[in-house]
Amino acid sequence: MSFLIRVQLPDEPGALGALAEAFGSADANIRSVDVVEATDGFVIDDIVIELPQGRMADELITASNSVPGTEVDSIRPFSGRVDRRGQITMLADIARAGGNRTRAVETFVPVMPRTMTASWALVLDTEGEVRRLAASEAAPEEDGSVPADIEIAHSRPLDPEGSDAWVPESWTVLETALAAAPLADTGLLLVIGRLGGPDFLASEVSHLGEVATIIGALLD
Repeated sequence: MSFLIRVQLPDEPGALGALAEAFGSADANIRSVDVVEATDGFVIDDIVIELPQGRMADELITASNSVPGTEVDSIRPFSGRVDRRGQITMLADIARAGGNRTRAVETFVPVMPRTMTASWALVLDTEGEVRRLAASEAAPEEDGSVPADIEIAHSRPLDPEGSDAWVPESWTVLETALAAAPLADTGLLLVIGRLGGPDFLASEVSHLGEVATIIGALLD
């Protein structure tokens, strides 16, 4: 079974190697490593790890804690691998759609989860009555609710218990972390969800906004 573990490591030579060695002692196979954020002498990495049948996720936490200065932020089941580079192919496919908005949206929505370490993605058309245009495989099903007055001017996390009360309850199950970004001036809104967290870091939200800006420019 594969897991996504988010860890904070000292930003110093050998730290990642020591962690990889600790994971190896648990017979874990590292499938991908993504540096999410670097600050104040530390780096935050998202690491997708595959464990043999019968091994438990707790072993990954124990292995991480054996490396001095390492802290586990979160761990959850995860299929596939983190694929930031896949965004380049995705953007090229959107460009090849030749202005066909429907085709372009259906092209990038399935790709967004694995490129943003998320569980699902969907796109809303916010011009007029809000409606869903496309959703990835694991996105929540529509529950009949029609959100109104969605005003998101830039990429940011969503707060269903505060300023974003319009968010359907089905999006928030199992403490799903949410973030959204407008696709430039198209009237479309990209929403991504991470089932069980962790919350989207500022660097991830900024990255989402940059990708959304490029997609919006290609669609407009």
